[in-house]
Amino acid sequence: MQNQAHAGAAPRRLHLVDASPYIFRAFFSLPSSLTDPEGRPINAVRGFVDMLARFIREERPEHLLVAFDGSLTTSFRNDVYPEYKANRDLPDEDLVAQLDRCQEVAAAMGAFCCIDDRYEADDLVATAKVRFSPEVEETVVVTADKDLAQLVDERTWFLDFARGTRLGPADVVERFGVRPEQIRELLGLAGDSVDNIPGVRGVGPKTAVALLQEFADLDELYGDLDRVAGLTIRGARTLGKKLAEHREAAFLSRDLATCATDAPLDATLDRLAYRGADPGTLGPLLDRFGLSGRLDAVPHRTNP
Repeated sequence: MQNQAHAGAAPRRLHLVDASPYIFRAFFSLPSSLTDPEGRPINAVRGFVDMLARFIREERPEHLLVAFDGSLTTSFRNDVYPEYKANRDLPDEDLVAQLDRCQEVAAAMGAFCCIDDRYEADDLVATAKVRFSPEVEETVVVTADKDLAQLVDERTWFLDFARGTRLGPADVVERFGVRPEQIRELLGLAGDSVDNIPGVRGVGPKTAVALLQEFADLDELYGDLDRVAGLTIRGARTLGKKLAEHREAAFLSRDLATCATDAPLDATLDRLAYRGADPGTLGPLLDRFGLSGRLDAVPHRTNP
């Protein structure tokens, strides 16, 4: 498979894949009876391989980065808020045992892979977007995590490949009720139970959206709280008091929900150029995992 960017021309498209949602989806949707030759579960790897192979065939990436989570429960965010993700159960041991294998396979399939123990995959994707988007015509963030909709702009798309959902700026507004740059403000107000982000007690997503249709961000909102009582929002008369009482939680929650753009990322755009898988590397790896039948589904490198 040849890189489709024309020599001397700016690359047309950069794909940034958040691997974890697709690994989790594969693990919980495929039976644990799928095992490697040594009897170890391989369901997450198989599902992830199938997803990534289909993605490569259909999207035909020119430049590709796949980001993984170094930890499924902690990050630098726990330094400022120890309860971040503390509500989650410890990940299944059979899933954890397959994470490194997923990364091995993605790399053998020709993807540039990155991982960090303190920064989440979201942060690696956001860092890559900020660093490399100026060098390409458009960027596609491939994820099932709604939080990454905050990265969408006129040249950046959100793509949940498994569901076939592609969102631009107008689509984000239609889906979430706020502009992409307001996603982190929305989470600051409404919180996020999945990541144990508290938000403002008593403010749900509908109220948060209504507020952000009147105020651009938390700074503007908290700079003019007296105006809240006069808005046509349910419970507006007492809403200002709630917001004032939980001001610190609101700004903390926004910080927790904001993708970092300074994650360690040792890469250049050239290193992200996708040239296909090397069957000499991928074949033995899939054999070892008991997935040799998947080899032909992956586009192979046709030039060195």
